[in-house]
Amino acid sequence: MSVTEQELIDFVVREARLLDEERYEDWLELFTSDGRYWMPLEPGQTEEKLVTSLLYEDMILLTTRVRRLTGKLTYSQQPKSRGVHILQLPAVDSMDEAANVFHVHTPFQFIESRMDEKEMYAGWMDHNLTMEKDGLKIKMKRVELVNCDAAHHNMQLII
Repeated sequence: MSVTEQELIDFVVREARLLDEERYEDWLELFTSDGRYWMPLEPGQTEEKLVTSLLYEDMILLTTRVRRLTGKLTYSQQPKSRGVHILQLPAVDSMDEAANVFHVHTPFQFIESRMDEKEMYAGWMDHNLTMEKDGLKIKMKRVELVNCDAAHHNMQLII
């Protein structure tokens, strides 16, 4: 099955929209069964498993995070946080159909708001995608914040 650059771009935009619309269960379905979500602690960090990261989550941890965000007993989210992604046009960095690996790079800003508090995050998202029977899936989503090595408040939502 052939994939176009526009389909890859549309996938990244759709993923951000699902998060903005709090459609977390639908968002989880975008990942492969061994998918990962990684937020490095240092600029340009290349190793995710043997060093400290802001986040490094497999599907078990991502599912736990979604349950927390959608649970009725999540008192830290009363009232709920809201967020919005502002994306620069995603750039398709590589398309290797033979290896079934596609890489998309997207500069972004993300604003998280809860009551009178607002947090703003900026950086780059790198999606490593693969094609499965039911469509494109995320093998690895890497979110590198511009100020990844700074102190941060609790990130309530998913960037």
